[in-house]
Amino acid sequence: MSSIDTINARESETKQMTTGLLPIVDPPPASHDDLDLVKRLLNQQKQLTAVEAFSSDHEAGLPEQARYYSKLLPTSLPEAGQQYAFEVDLDRCSGCKACVTACHSLNGLDEQETWRDVGLLMGGSQTNPVMQHVTTACHHCLEPGCMTACPVDAYEKDPITGIVKHLDDQCFGCQYCTLACPYDVPKYHAGKGIVRKCDMCSDRLADGEAPACVQACPHEAISIKVVETQQVIENAEIDHFLPAAPDPQITLPTTNYKTSRVFPKNTLPTDYHDVNPQHPHWPLIIMLVLTQLSVGAFLVGMLLEHFLSPSVLPAFRQLHASNALFVGLIALGASTLHLGRPQYAYRAVIGLRHSWLSREIVAFGVFAASAMLFASLAWFSPTSSWLPLVKQGVAISGLSGLFCSIMIYVFTGREFWSFGRTLTKFCLTAVMLGVSATLSSITVYRLFIDPASQDWAHPFVRIMLSALMISGAMKLFFEAVVFHHLLSRRQSPLKRSAQLMLGPLKRATTLRFLSGGLGTVFIPLILMRTTSGGPLEPSPQCLAICLSFLFCFSGELIERYQFFSACASPRMPGALRS
Repeated sequence: MSSIDTINARESETKQMTTGLLPIVDPPPASHDDLDLVKRLLNQQKQLTAVEAFSSDHEAGLPEQARYYSKLLPTSLPEAGQQYAFEVDLDRCSGCKACVTACHSLNGLDEQETWRDVGLLMGGSQTNPVMQHVTTACHHCLEPGCMTACPVDAYEKDPITGIVKHLDDQCFGCQYCTLACPYDVPKYHAGKGIVRKCDMCSDRLADGEAPACVQACPHEAISIKVVETQQVIENAEIDHFLPAAPDPQITLPTTNYKTSRVFPKNTLPTDYHDVNPQHPHWPLIIMLVLTQLSVGAFLVGMLLEHFLSPSVLPAFRQLHASNALFVGLIALGASTLHLGRPQYAYRAVIGLRHSWLSREIVAFGVFAASAMLFASLAWFSPTSSWLPLVKQGVAISGLSGLFCSIMIYVFTGREFWSFGRTLTKFCLTAVMLGVSATLSSITVYRLFIDPASQDWAHPFVRIMLSALMISGAMKLFFEAVVFHHLLSRRQSPLKRSAQLMLGPLKRATTLRFLSGGLGTVFIPLILMRTTSGGPLEPSPQCLAICLSFLFCFSGELIERYQFFSACASPRMPGALRS
């Protein structure tokens, strides 16, 4: 029978069955083997997978797991004047780093990324040595430096629990919080272009579960407690925290380290005497030097304008204002290279009420706009009555931006970045580079615009050469003063900075003083002597002054590199410095 005949026969049988012509025959009974297979499949469906079983237990409250850590959690939410805080029992901490591993795994951190570290304190004597492991993470401070410093409000402190959370989506990767936190808590993730940090596993706490570090510790050394904020303030007053830890008065950390032992007075972190250069932040180096150069050039040029004749003033103003504006615009462009997510740079003004970085960005933004308007009027409307007003706007906004730059680093509380030190360095840089840039503008004007202008230019050149030597010598001397801290027995932050400058940064230190000496003292001194009998020809003078400017500028770049690299970074006694 062909396949077609077979199909037709089956269709005929089906039709007959539906019309009742043929009896409906029941299928043959299933064999014993078939029943066993079905039964096994049904039984397998009743068995939950590991994920399904955990989900089922989670909905039931994880009673078996909870009995191990429930006593390590607070029984109720904080009330007014209270907040959550870590409590670490140092007598129980063995340094096993189970807390580090659990935090790393739960939060999906990269291989070299940690939100919790374990360090080591050592002290005592040979007959009675003391060794103490310390586990540390975010302290969820009462006055978080990271939150105050952030220009985009990427941090928030929960009004009920007091937990300081980082909003990853809001962050644009300026890394200012990594400088503002004295405990080295926020960690910059270069791949994601943002900063991330511990949030006390707030989602788990909200469901009655313990944070990963609390749950993983085999000795129950870490717990979550409700603390009185007033008590935290009082404890910070007597510096009751950990040996060699940053001053708790800076941010009022809430973590409580308890122990039944009394630490010897010489108890210190094992890495206390290590000196390693810090991250230099090259985009910030370029931005700071160029903005101070631009501000200084505008201010010195505006001062010089009061002494120029009407025949010289318009052309010189056009040249000098254009040069200073060009440098300022490059500085603003360089600043965006420091951002992990520069496409969100517009968010920088959000924190204007509390962040010095936001204020700096706004001030220099106004400075750039005012400088562009001033340069435009100098070229296209040199007799405009608006010029004096715009000139004042350039000066005020430039000085405001310079002051904000100073306060950005003063806010961090680092001794190497104290107000007096940072103010002196930044202002002398602005004066020195401003004078040098104005000298270059004068010589370029003589060489290319008015070669017969030596009668008016000669006295100004000598005055500015004198100002350059004085400001340059003052700055070099001020920078060298830090080396006297090497004579101190105490390993202070400034002594650590001096050790860095004469140790790992020795080559940079040598180049800095060599470049600064050549640009601000040696070449200007030669020019002063050669011009004592009268003005030089424009070409040799222009070459010498431009060479002096290049040495000054390169020296300031190296000094600003040391400003970041040689700054001793405060931190908790956590992982070894790298």
